[in-house]
Amino acid sequence: MLTLVDSHCHLDFEPLHANLPQVLQNARDNGVGHMLCVAVTLEKFPAVCALARAHANIYASVGVHPNEQQGEVPSAEDLARLALDEKVVAIGETGLDYYRSTGDMDWQRERFRRHIRAAKQCRKPLIVHTREAAADTLTILREDGAAAIGGVMHCFTETWEVAREALDLGFFISFSGILTFRNADALRAVARQVPADRLLIETDAPYLAPVPHRGRTNEPAFVRYVAECLAEVRGVTLADIADQTTRNFFALFNRAV
Repeated sequence: MLTLVDSHCHLDFEPLHANLPQVLQNARDNGVGHMLCVAVTLEKFPAVCALARAHANIYASVGVHPNEQQGEVPSAEDLARLALDEKVVAIGETGLDYYRSTGDMDWQRERFRRHIRAAKQCRKPLIVHTREAAADTLTILREDGAAAIGGVMHCFTETWEVAREALDLGFFISFSGILTFRNADALRAVARQVPADRLLIETDAPYLAPVPHRGRTNEPAFVRYVAECLAEVRGVTLADIADQTTRNFFALFNRAV
């Protein structure tokens, strides 16, 4: 039986949370057996963690999104302490975003480094967001020893050169619904080259719904379309992609049991 994993979604966001029973049923109907609900602020973390505790097949992360400038700024110790919860399998989402934030980015880089320190302290992998900041993202990952813990480059849209450097640091590469977009030929070329044992798939729901649902609210059920596109790109079956990416998910997030 086909089993898929949505390795990155935001089930606590509206409108998903308001319709959660139906969202979870839709996921089951499409073979999605597990989901990682990713935190973006400390204020929202309790709700994310509670959701994961309420469902055996949902896991949580703890972190502050690089664009979030309101709310509590965590220390590495704060993050590592919160990550002790048995349903928390990763630190993040963290990283750098020079597209939506401008000016002096020292605050963003320092917060990214705190997340890396936390991941190393609690021995849980990183979920990394990068947008128009690939060079600095990779530099910080190298300088701060992120290879010791690893993680995933989520919603990957960068070049093969960036992917190769991330792979060299022990990171996985996760593809979202963007892979299905008509203008994503360059990204599909990258997806063709990533080693099979480093591939992950995700929705980033409620954002970035794949073709044929582009423009609609995204949900974990739609990760199937990402898997189908990835299978076509790589010349393998949907079952192959489902099996490989599910095994990869549990290899990386090895506390997701």
